[in-house]
Amino acid sequence: MAYKKKTKKVKRQVETAIAHVKSTFNNTMVSITTESGDVLLACSAGRLGFKGSRKGTPFAASQVGNTLAKDMSIMGIKNVEVNMQGPGSGRDSVVRSLQASGFNVTVLRDVTPLPHNGCRAPKKRRV
Repeated sequence: MAYKKKTKKVKRQVETAIAHVKSTFNNTMVSITTESGDVLLACSAGRLGFKGSRKGTPFAASQVGNTLAKDMSIMGIKNVEVNMQGPGSGRDSVVRSLQASGFNVTVLRDVTPLPHNGCRAPKKRRV
């Protein structure tokens, strides 16, 4: 069988990026994408070694922001749009850590889905 030569992974140089922050009560997940939607980086509190209820804390979320900021500066990202989703406590601390790392946060959006009287509620419990 012929040996296939591996191609080197090319580091992308991007000026502006979008940070998608999903903050639940149990975890905070952040993915950095290009404006067209290609994922460049992703990180979560669980990936950094936080376990259990500590994953949902603002401190864990700020650590996620700091680790992503290091990788983003290598890629040449300067401007960041932030889409926040979910009710968790880590939403704001991710934005603060990105701003403290020297990124220019241009847009803050809340993209939490809200039902317009969506699904039918479950039947009432009879006790």
